[in-house]
Amino acid sequence: MKRLLVVDDEKDIREVIKTYAELSGYDVTEADGGLSAIGLCKLNDYDLIIMDIMMPKLDGYSAIKEIKKIKDIPVIVLSATGDENTKLLGFEYGIDDYVVKPFSPRELMARVNVVLSRHAGQENTTSSIMKFDGLEVNFAARTISVDGERVNLTPKEYDLLFYLIKNRNIALSRDKLLQDIWGYDFFGDDRTIDTHIKNLRNNLGPYRNFIVTLRGVGYKFEYEDKTKDKE
Repeated sequence: MKRLLVVDDEKDIREVIKTYAELSGYDVTEADGGLSAIGLCKLNDYDLIIMDIMMPKLDGYSAIKEIKKIKDIPVIVLSATGDENTKLLGFEYGIDDYVVKPFSPRELMARVNVVLSRHAGQENTTSSIMKFDGLEVNFAARTISVDGERVNLTPKEYDLLFYLIKNRNIALSRDKLLQDIWGYDFFGDDRTIDTHIKNLRNNLGPYRNFIVTLRGVGYKFEYEDKTKDKE
């Protein structure tokens, strides 16, 4: 049974989400704030977190930032604001979806299903280690090394790099990347992708040029393995 952590300072909202989640077959743990959510994540494993943003003592984004240092858990944000900059900030922190209050509990559960399915698909796609010159990528462990040195990426930077590599030498539009990685076919703009690509290239150092910009289209991971890749 998949385990959800529902974080909101409003008890009524937590109870509504819990009711619908349990009807959908999920095991639910509640937290009334960011601090308690961090503590629970240190002690337990969760498959997904539903996180409110505006909470006393510690806001949701601060809690997400700390939790991501501990474990890579998918996050759906709940917020009373639909402000674009607030949404973009969330994606910078590595969230998977953004739901504006008031919301439909049934739609929220549908989004939960999609996010969990997407992450399961990413985990099961490959368990191999691939090397591109001095760049080593371990899909199963979600790690990368550049010339033997471990490089730490944000959760979404890992997702973006893995997706580009799995579709290497294929042109991928920004819309395609947004839809398949962020799960949004109705929100997001070029800044979301371009910012992550810029940060990812900086982390790849001498291998930054493996990520090629296709003007007017998007990006692709370009690599010609002279010895043929062995996945």
